[in-house]
Amino acid sequence: MPTRRTDVTDVSIRAQRLVETYGGRFSTEMGIAVDRGPREIERWLLAATLFGTRISTAIAVRTYRLLAASGVGTLTDVDATSTNGLVELLDRGGYARYDYRTALRLKKLAATLRGLRIDMLGKGSLGERRAALDELPGWGPVTVSLFLRELRGVWPDVDPPPDDRAAEAAQHAGLVGTQDQPLERLRAVAGQAGLDLRDLEASLIRLWLAHHREFPVCAGGRDCTALPDEPVGP
Repeated sequence: MPTRRTDVTDVSIRAQRLVETYGGRFSTEMGIAVDRGPREIERWLLAATLFGTRISTAIAVRTYRLLAASGVGTLTDVDATSTNGLVELLDRGGYARYDYRTALRLKKLAATLRGLRIDMLGKGSLGERRAALDELPGWGPVTVSLFLRELRGVWPDVDPPPDDRAAEAAQHAGLVGTQDQPLERLRAVAGQAGLDLRDLEASLIRLWLAHHREFPVCAGGRDCTALPDEPVGP
């Protein structure tokens, strides 16, 4: 008779399948490598701003790729692009209902940060960084959390706790217990599974977005209906 794997292996496989099924970092999906330095972080700043509108992840990702392919990959590029040009690109990306409003928001953001080195936003404590980012035009707590989450380990001392959606999804998926400290537990799970913690946390956000309405009726854990079946060990 086959037997179940150990709990550690079960959880590691579940974490790996979560990332395989839902994907990891949003920045990576957009073709941005924030670990490579300030220019990539500037690209991520623009990309993260696109999530500040009531729009799907798929549309935000597609729109940033379209902007970048059209030569508008950073806020410096936004500054050099006409409002009408931005509206046209945003409309093609899927922002038809929000194209003009989003274009104005991007232009205002570009003007606010004109001449400022992006790494200056990475100075100070985590709380000070959050406060500075929260003051940017069109930004709010969700955008700030998204932006900083993917800079974990890139900017000094940026190691924010998982947001409520990620923590709820982690419990539902059976990665974190009710008595665990979510950040440290997820860090351990990611290490055991050979994953980047940022990819695991992003996959939990994606799981929450796709499946949270089913949490009350889904068994969760290895029996979560939103994840592929896990094999049993020999």
